[in-house]
Order: sequence, then structure tokens, then C-alpha cells
Amino acid sequence: MYEDRSAKRTELTQLGEFGLIEHLTKDIKIYNDSTLKGVGDDAAVIEASDMMTLVTTDMMIEGVHFDLSYFPLKHLGYKAAVANFSDIAAMNGTPKQITVSIALSNRFSLEALEEFYEGLKLACDKYKVDLVGGDTTTSLSGLFISITVLGEAKKEDIVYRNTAKEGDLLCVSGNLGAAYLGLLLLEREKMVFQTNPEIQPDLEGHDYVLQRQMKPEVRFDILQVLKENNIHPTSMIDISDGLASDVLHICKQSKKGCSIYEDKVPIDVTTSLLAEEFKMLPLVAALNGGDDYELLFTVPLLDFEKIKEIKSIHIIGYITEDNSDATLITQQGTAIPLNAPGWDALINTDSNYLNN
Repeated sequence: MYEDRSAKRTELTQLGEFGLIEHLTKDIKIYNDSTLKGVGDDAAVIEASDMMTLVTTDMMIEGVHFDLSYFPLKHLGYKAAVANFSDIAAMNGTPKQITVSIALSNRFSLEALEEFYEGLKLACDKYKVDLVGGDTTTSLSGLFISITVLGEAKKEDIVYRNTAKEGDLLCVSGNLGAAYLGLLLLEREKMVFQTNPEIQPDLEGHDYVLQRQMKPEVRFDILQVLKENNIHPTSMIDISDGLASDVLHICKQSKKGCSIYEDKVPIDVTTSLLAEEFKMLPLVAALNGGDDYELLFTVPLLDFEKIKEIKSIHIIGYITEDNSDATLITQQGTAIPLNAPGWDALINTDSNYLNN
């Protein structure tokens, strides 16, 4: 899907590195006053302010993080940007600038790369982030993407992972597991097509899970609701590797434990139905999937009355004492250890990346 075969193919060698950069970035819009100089010089120029600067970097590799046999490049560009914007949101900050570096093989044409940048620009336009630089180079195989995002926040507003307190409520936005089921669906249809190319992919009726996998959004709306209700999280992380894995990050760094209630984990009905089709417990997808990009955070118990009235936020448990265990409380009331076999970039490979 990385090539539009109905259009002409322009080899990247016809433009050269600098011509390619100029072509892809000629229509870049600048949204932030702090961006004094973007693409076009030896370095971007960002004006310092009294705000704290947040920096996040992420790498995506074909065959490890994405499969171009079913993932359109336009969607990949959008998702690559959003995944990094979400990291800034998880710090209670605002993304301002982005740099994008790519390495690609000669199987990619200019038209294919334009699709990727179209998705990237859509994300930047939606979230008002300035694309200010990056690099391009050759890859001997596949596509490699490296993105760095600069964000900002007031010092007193920044939220870390290591500041959860005993007795805090454990909360999550939206619902979980949908992105993972979307990935399973795409992988299943790919296998069917490879077995028999005469059978076309059957994706009808699964728009929600596919969108959650291929076009996620950043939950800045949740940050705004928290601010409007005068609720300041004591710790926060975005759910990219699965609920279990990410809650354990908070527990480990805060040196605390937690209890999560099975029946409080929010799962959309479409996710549950598709999980049943795959003969999987929906909770497994929610705990161990990934790519949901919802916000997982803790708030003081004193905020219970305020937080419980916010429909888009769910209280799923609480933080326990120093160095205690992380447990899942089943519907029968049994406490079992919370394990996290979710996505690990140094373990999962192209043959086993379904938890991404």
C-alpha cells in the first residue's frame, strides 16, 4: 500500500536529498511564535521562554512497528506524529515543534513519500505543531522513521510518572483494547489474502477498531477537562504499550503498588465482540495490547467527587503503599499479580509484533 500504482512514479534520485527536502516541506505552515526559523537552514531556531521545554524522541521501523502491506503511508505519517504528541500530553504539556528523519530504500518513489508527509502534515495542522527540520538518507531495506517533538509546559503543571501517592485514585480516559483488536483484524485478513489472493479483505463493520489502530488521536481534551475541574494529576503516562505495562511503569518509578478492578477497565462493545470472535478475553486486549494512546493517571482521593462526574474518565483502581505488589482484582474478588507481557521493542520482532 506504500505505492499508488495509478500515478506516475518519480524516482527519488531525480530530486536528490536537498531537492527532496525542499519538495516535501515547501508548504509547511508555522503556527507557534516560538518558531523563529523552521526548515531551510542549518538548524531550526526556537525562541526560549519562561516555559519548561519538553523533548521526546521515537523511532519506528518497518517490519517491527508497522506493516506496509496493509498500513497506508498517509495513515502512518499521521500516527507517527500523534504517537509523539501523546508523549508530550502525558507530561501535561503542549507540543510545539517536530523534526522528522527518515531512511528509505529505492522501492519508495517520490509519490509514496508524499503520502507519508501528507499524513504528517495533517497531524501537524490539527494539533498546531510546526515541522522545523529532519533528515533523509538511504536504507538498504525498508523504511525507518525517527521523530523528535519539542513541547512546553509551566514548571508547576508538568506531571511525571514517579509522583503517585498512596491512596491516589487510578484513572484512565476513553476505552482500551480497540487498537490491538484492529491490528489482529488486519493481520488476519493479510494471512487470508496471502493464502488465497482471490479473497478480498473483509473489514466491513470494523471501522472503530481500525481507526483506533490506524488513526489514533491525542487526548488533549482530557487535559482540558481536568484543568476546567481544577484537578491536577499526581502522575501520568499515555497508554502505548498496554494498560498493565504502563501502570507498572508508574508503580515502579513511584515505588508504589496498585490494585486494578477487572470490572472497572473500560472496553468498548465493538472491541468485546471482536475479541470474542478471536476467542480472546477482551480484558487481555485491554491489559496487554497497545497503541490506545489514552491517558492513565492518578489523582488524590479528595478529587473523587469531581472525577466521578466526568464521563470520559474511568476510575479503575488505586495506588497502594510503598513497594507493594501490583494486583488485578477479579470480578470474584480474587487478587492476582498484574503481569505485563506487552510490547517490548527489544524483544518483539517482525515475526511477533502484534503487541505494538
